Amino acid sequence: MRVKPRERRDGVIDQGSELIIRPAGETDIALVLSFVRELAEYEHLSHLVSATEDSLREALFAVQPGAEVLLAFCAEEPVAFAVYFHNFSTFLGKRGLWLEDIYVKREHRRKGYGRALLLHVARIARDRGCGRFEWAALDWNAPAIDLYKSLGAVPLDDWTTFRVTGASLERLAEMR
Repeated sequence: MRVKPRERRDGVIDQGSELIIRPAGETDIALVLSFVRELAEYEHLSHLVSATEDSLREALFAVQPGAEVLLAFCAEEPVAFAVYFHNFSTFLGKRGLWLEDIYVKREHRRKGYGRALLLHVARIARDRGCGRFEWAALDWNAPAIDLYKSLGAVPLDDWTTFRVTGASLERLAEMR
């Protein structure tokens, strides 16, 4: 039986003995990096991971962090994580929340942990006054897409995502 989440004063979400969701701390860097690597392996993108504990520490725990991380635990075992950050909608005139990554370890899938983590991030977006909450999913990840649609998320088929990295970013930045 699933227990409704209860938020404690320290920001930890406690679902009884089933699931605890809490913000990652600096001492969790190795765990965060291990989740990043597991996610990349699941997505067949391990060759793209260049993050290190130092780069994550600098990005996530600076004076102005680039993103926030939630960790989910079941019986003190880490089972999932989510990474999110604020963006901005000029059309709404409000900031939004972008879910960069959400990942549940293979042996803990289909137990509602991903759903609980996603709902937790949605509550953060609402509580911070965000105008929208968005994320992307790989088109082959049918279980995730089915979950998102079941929760009322709508795919944006009329948008194309662009990305510039590495040497291409350097060239673009130097163009006149």
